[in-house]
Amino acid sequence: MSGYKNILKSKFNRVIIVLFACFAISLSGCKQNTEYKKQLEDPELFRAAMKRLTDIIVYDVFSPPIASRVYMYPSVASYAIMQKAYPNKYNSLVGQVNGFAEIPNPKDENINLHLASLQAFIMVGKQLIFSEDKLIEFRDQTHESLKVAGLPDNVLNASIAYGNEVAEHILNWADGDLYKQTRTFPQYSILEEPQYWKPTPPNYMQGIEPHWGEIRTLVLKTGDQFKPTPPIPFDLTEGSPFMKQVMDVYENGGKINNKNDEIAKFWDCNPYVVVHQSYHTMLATKKITPGGHWIGITEIASRKANSSFDETINAYTNVSISLFDGFISCWDEKWRSLVVRPETIINEYIDKDWEPYLQTPPFPEYTSGHSVISRSAAVILTDLYGDSFDFIDTSELEFGLPVREFKSFIHASEEAAMSRHYGGIHYMMAIEEGVTQGQKVGDYIVLNLKTLK
Repeated sequence: MSGYKNILKSKFNRVIIVLFACFAISLSGCKQNTEYKKQLEDPELFRAAMKRLTDIIVYDVFSPPIASRVYMYPSVASYAIMQKAYPNKYNSLVGQVNGFAEIPNPKDENINLHLASLQAFIMVGKQLIFSEDKLIEFRDQTHESLKVAGLPDNVLNASIAYGNEVAEHILNWADGDLYKQTRTFPQYSILEEPQYWKPTPPNYMQGIEPHWGEIRTLVLKTGDQFKPTPPIPFDLTEGSPFMKQVMDVYENGGKINNKNDEIAKFWDCNPYVVVHQSYHTMLATKKITPGGHWIGITEIASRKANSSFDETINAYTNVSISLFDGFISCWDEKWRSLVVRPETIINEYIDKDWEPYLQTPPFPEYTSGHSVISRSAAVILTDLYGDSFDFIDTSELEFGLPVREFKSFIHASEEAAMSRHYGGIHYMMAIEEGVTQGQKVGDYIVLNLKTLK
């Protein structure tokens, strides 16, 4: 018996030694690994998720308006959960965003709301894209990294469940925006009169999203709330105000001897540029959309400002809402006024061999989409980060273009707007009125969407 007691005493002493050693060296491994919490508080994690979504948007070749929808709903899903995490810092979107109903409250104490917000972002985004596997791959890699960093299964499972619940809530709301119905609406029927938009070279594609102005807005009351001044009346008489607009594009926006080609290229943001090399061959290049460029600028700004995880989500949400409403506002005017593109008029009446520096996108001319959404996004970012926020725009580096430096978001938006004239795809009237339209959209969102308390 004494031998058995000695064995127990020996084991007890070893346990005491181990416990004492754990206490003495504190975080030497005896405590549960909680490194995952730091990872989930790192805003780079959410920026990486948004970058993955951008890469998929490029890969799947979504048009600019649809891309804005793909950015917006996942961002709103993440924000709604972050609002639950920081109720004293952020306001609910209920009553601020059209048709938005309060998301379910988290009920499981094991939920990590940062992880749940990421899960909701991924699950909503997954339903809006084609290449679902690329987003799921990101999710799985993230989960594995978090597990290595000590993420417990009960926290992972609870967070996934809550993220999925909120994602379903957001997707049900998204179903009411008329997007699915417009997939079956009739296409634009080409009007023969010369003042109306017609498909342009090289592929003469059908007009993109002729019913986008009917999509439910987020903060704007309706798509036509900020209806622009009507375009200059069509008149082919030499020296008429309209022909002066045409000649300005002809003299400054062509492929030959273009003096502003670097600016035009930097802001091209055409998601699918087609190049015909011969009668039988065709090449296409994929790039970010105009909205994707401003999502990239949001990443740059949030990083420079040292925005936290939740502040980064807040920035993306506000910007993506401005892009979404901006495109609806712009497209409402495009498909009402149906203004013909410069390329069509120049080739028909001035110079059949003239080509714009940039490829003309397949939708009507007035107003300039890049002018509208760039200004609306710039207004939002200015409200978030200030009117003298200088930055280096690296958004186009991966597409082989150099960086550009800007003194402010408004400065960048002004260059983005003018790039469409330099590219030969827009009249000045579409650019100037587009900037005004975007300013009104942005100002209205700043006034009526209060995410921060």
